[in-house]
Amino acid sequence: MPPAPNDRIENDATEPSDTSPSDEVHDRDRTPQWRVKPGRQFPFLARHPWVHAHALIGGGKAIGGKAPENETQSQCGDVVDLVDIDGNFLAQGLINPASRLRIRLYSFDRRHPICDQFWRDRIDLAIARRRLAATETGEEAERLIFSESDLLSGLIVDRYADTLGVQFTAGALLRYRDLILDHLRQATGCEKIVVRIDERTAKFEGVSAESGTIVSPEPISPDGVAYRQNGLDLVVDLVSGQKTGGYLDQRKNHAAAARYLHGKRVLDVCCYTGGFGLVAAKAGAAEVIGVDSSEHALEAAKAAAERNELSGRMSFVRDDCFDALRAFADRGEKFDAVILDPPRFAGSRKQVDQALRAYRRLNTMALDLIPSGGMLVTCSCSGRVSRAEFVAMLTDAGRKKRRDIVLLENRGAPADHPTSATCPESEYLKCVIAQVM
Repeated sequence: MPPAPNDRIENDATEPSDTSPSDEVHDRDRTPQWRVKPGRQFPFLARHPWVHAHALIGGGKAIGGKAPENETQSQCGDVVDLVDIDGNFLAQGLINPASRLRIRLYSFDRRHPICDQFWRDRIDLAIARRRLAATETGEEAERLIFSESDLLSGLIVDRYADTLGVQFTAGALLRYRDLILDHLRQATGCEKIVVRIDERTAKFEGVSAESGTIVSPEPISPDGVAYRQNGLDLVVDLVSGQKTGGYLDQRKNHAAAARYLHGKRVLDVCCYTGGFGLVAAKAGAAEVIGVDSSEHALEAAKAAAERNELSGRMSFVRDDCFDALRAFADRGEKFDAVILDPPRFAGSRKQVDQALRAYRRLNTMALDLIPSGGMLVTCSCSGRVSRAEFVAMLTDAGRKKRRDIVLLENRGAPADHPTSATCPESEYLKCVIAQVM
């Protein structure tokens, strides 16, 4: 993002409008303090929002058979101050004693403590940030809040036409759940909201899962929420689909890739509900074969193809991505373009090497199906895998197959999925459009 708007947003974001100076002093005097270990303060001086248990004095572990005193006093969602070993203020955040990500930091200025208005202001600023360069109409979809990138760690909000998909990934934020949902209604004018907390998040955060809880005075159609995207009429299942519904981070990449696919035979691997393949067919691809392991996703993809009168050029295969690529190669099939958009292979740093091996294998197999001059669109949503590592993996795949790979576009997420300079983990999506020689 441009420097000037960023500076303005950061300054405005830390000013809650309903807290007087006297209230700030009173709140600060009552706020519990958590102390970081010696030498562990530097990420928080740089405004990184995640404080893991092992960085804290006591670390949430029992000492001499007893839990640390502040651990027994802190409840999930409590506001706490983070201080260094000498007691100097670092930041203020919310604590969750049940999570290894013990404290999420939101305010780095002690003059502006966390309060109800603090959350309203942050939500307003996130939505205003989308209006800086937004081109989506009311019938389309966009991400309104992107967790750490919008200084709201643990909250993701997508808008599909007149309906919001809200995902909580921080158990501590549930203390403010009603306030957040009420203000989202007011700020967006969307009365229909679906809230999700996936089972994996619930386990790590020590909270109850919510699988598509409808918070709305109006019913949501069991057929899903209709919206427009890339010239297509689409439907998203916010109640039982993935996370907040669709994968909006790829929508600009769908359109970019489609420009190279007119008149081509395309294999879309890990197509989910249609993704790249639908937009390619809409843009004039001669044939698209979509592959995914989820029957539910493929049924949605088929329905989308029929809805947009693309069924004549699209077909779908239910199979594992590796098995499908091997089967096509065994039959000697060739494609003018292969698209790879697999799920996340690395959920932690320990899994990076394993993930890179999986990406290398997947891309190597895809190269066997592409004739000289054909296209490869390959993606990674593993935030732990850097862009440099991903491109190096692609280089290795080309070397192994004695193929030259020319990168035409090296893309990421769109502007409504911004990256926080203080939280590099928020830059996760890689999408390479390349020609294979």
